[in-house]
Amino acid sequence: MSFEEEWASVRSTSTASVSMRLNQVAPEPGGGGGGNADLSVDQDKLGAIGSAAYALHGRLVKDGNHARTSTTEAATGLSSNGFLTGSAMTTVQETWGSQLNTLLDACANISNHLDYSAASHAKEEADITAALSASKINEYLK
Repeated sequence: MSFEEEWASVRSTSTASVSMRLNQVAPEPGGGGGGNADLSVDQDKLGAIGSAAYALHGRLVKDGNHARTSTTEAATGLSSNGFLTGSAMTTVQETWGSQLNTLLDACANISNHLDYSAASHAKEEADITAALSASKINEYLK
């Protein structure tokens, strides 16, 4: 069947069913759109991800530069003896340092952001609870 024939058969079906197929995605079981819930946050999951990012940051700080001294010494020794490999090794070391710093910044950013998000969410929940409690009290006082 050619494209034109297939398209003609699709167009001949009811417009509503075509519209439904093209403009709607079936909801996934157990989640997705259509529910009454807004954004939900699981504090334990946020905490676990933030903790993992913090632990990775700590390990990278500790282990990320363990070969720096020996690499620098080797690069210097090779360069001083006229080997082009020395300058290439220096470039690799500098690139590694730059990439390591980028990764450290990213881990710190993730950890800090999740800590902030968890604290902010907890504060907002407390504010909402207090506001709702106050509105209930006001209803009884009237």
